[in-house]
Amino acid sequence: MITKVENIPELKSISKQIRRDVLESITRAGSGHTGGSLGLADVMTALYFSVLNHDPKNPDYNDRDRLILSIGHVAPVLYAALARLGYFPVEELKTLRQLDSRLQGHPGRDHGLPGLELSAGSLGQGLSVAVGMALAAKMDKKSHRVFSIHGDGELQEGSIWEAAMSAGHHKLDNLIAIVDRNEVQIDGKTEEVMGLEPLADKWRSFRWEVFGCDGHDFRDLLTTLQQAKDFKGKPSLVLARTRMGKGVRSIENNHLWHGKAPTSGQLVEFVKELERSDEV
Repeated sequence: MITKVENIPELKSISKQIRRDVLESITRAGSGHTGGSLGLADVMTALYFSVLNHDPKNPDYNDRDRLILSIGHVAPVLYAALARLGYFPVEELKTLRQLDSRLQGHPGRDHGLPGLELSAGSLGQGLSVAVGMALAAKMDKKSHRVFSIHGDGELQEGSIWEAAMSAGHHKLDNLIAIVDRNEVQIDGKTEEVMGLEPLADKWRSFRWEVFGCDGHDFRDLLTTLQQAKDFKGKPSLVLARTRMGKGVRSIENNHLWHGKAPTSGQLVEFVKELERSDEV
């Protein structure tokens, strides 16, 4: 089991390192999803370093918490977190998206990388998998929890709402879904592409308990995730307000950076921006 980090400055330091890893690995690969990976670094740090019960030395032990990354295109931030925890060597991050690498553009369990719970790619499928895992845990009387991470643009997929209805019906209070609410998707603003609001009320109507937090404030993140874990009788949804590209101000909330890799010159400038930031 990991030793959980509760010190906020240490968590900020970890998330900044993860952002560096994301920028460097995507730049080296020449392709990848920069904006969402940077935006989720704090959420991923909070989960893997402070919230989840898991063990890098024994990745498949039966009582571990499960984390489903439904938005598989932000794999770089998942890979960086797993590497920094010791699931595999940090040096392997340099192989992102290369032929025969275990670190492909979307996570694949068949590539042999430890720590992965789902082969992800097609959006909208992860919540159904998480519901199945949570229901199985209930049937087997297991105490672990299932967490799933979703993009807000992903909520435009109908399969999300079928899964949400099922989770509410079965009262899966061992399921916590987290929505990366940055209000940006590949084609622009979510509310312009296909409006989602009133989003919290939609989830409540499917019999979920809804929590909101600042996805870049560790104190708020950890408090909210604990409330979601403690809630009984319903599945929980955490709407985490984030900024796509967080840490690199020149690209924050710019949808053109959804699936764009920095050049080597931009990498230098982006790392400088990241180092100057007092917020991460």
